[in-house]
Amino acid sequence: MSEQTRQAPAPTGRSARAAHRQLATALPWLLPALGLIVTIVLFPAAYMVWTSSRDVSQAGVDRGPAGLDNYAALLNAPALGRVFGNTVIWVIGVVAVTLLISLALAQFLNHAFPGRRLVRLAVIVPWAASVVMTSTVFYYALDPFYGIVNQFLVDLGILDAGFGFTRRPVPAFVVSMVVAVFVSLPFTTYTLLAGLQMVPEDVVEAARMDGAGPGRVYRSIILPTLRPAIAVAVLINIINVFNSLPILRTMTGSIPGYDADTTTTLIFKYIQQDRQVDLASALSVVNFLIVLAVIGIYLAALRPMRDE
Repeated sequence: MSEQTRQAPAPTGRSARAAHRQLATALPWLLPALGLIVTIVLFPAAYMVWTSSRDVSQAGVDRGPAGLDNYAALLNAPALGRVFGNTVIWVIGVVAVTLLISLALAQFLNHAFPGRRLVRLAVIVPWAASVVMTSTVFYYALDPFYGIVNQFLVDLGILDAGFGFTRRPVPAFVVSMVVAVFVSLPFTTYTLLAGLQMVPEDVVEAARMDGAGPGRVYRSIILPTLRPAIAVAVLINIINVFNSLPILRTMTGSIPGYDADTTTTLIFKYIQQDRQVDLASALSVVNFLIVLAVIGIYLAALRPMRDE
């Protein structure tokens, strides 16, 4: 005979008053955080959505409602297809390469070897340094006339003369992806390294004793344990890389046109060069919706946090 499910007792007046007292006690401590969220996140986001529906002149004068005209103008922009293609390549390429290299680095740093602490500290350096500073170092190192990288390649005989890595759209975009991977490695590597600490050593040893090779152990034991860490690293990297401006602005900002742009840098150009705040706001709204859609599809399709 099956047990009957019991309904939870309805809250009494005394328990409701106790809950209200607890809320009133916690509210003063929550107000600063709530105020920060409202002023730094919610208000700018709401103002951005409102501006995207306005007709704003290049001088910043609001000339009235525009409805969906700004979004229609975005769809008719000639460079939009190329920019969206660049954005897809940028996000997928940087996140995928970062994850693969970080998996190898985390596995290496998880083993004991002389100088491991120094190597772990060295991995943090790109994370500690300013992204603009790192991008600027790469930019000048690749200068075709006095860049140290170009000079090194010429001295080795690989190049006859300095190559304009940052003067042409495709090479500059590829170099920007390399820089983005470089600055994304520390966070991803340490996130995966923390996940490796959760791998049960007794299970790994038992699998090895049963004859499982390194590849089988890694696929069947280590990777499933790393799923939550990989999920966090991928999600954070998608958001950071998608919204990344300093790297592309530094590496490709001097290139005319939109051949090396993503949607984020296009927003910046709409504001700085074209003075089209309304179009920039509309594209910002589209950017936000794209990020939400990508994250939603990722979580729904792969379900990275599900229990194994």
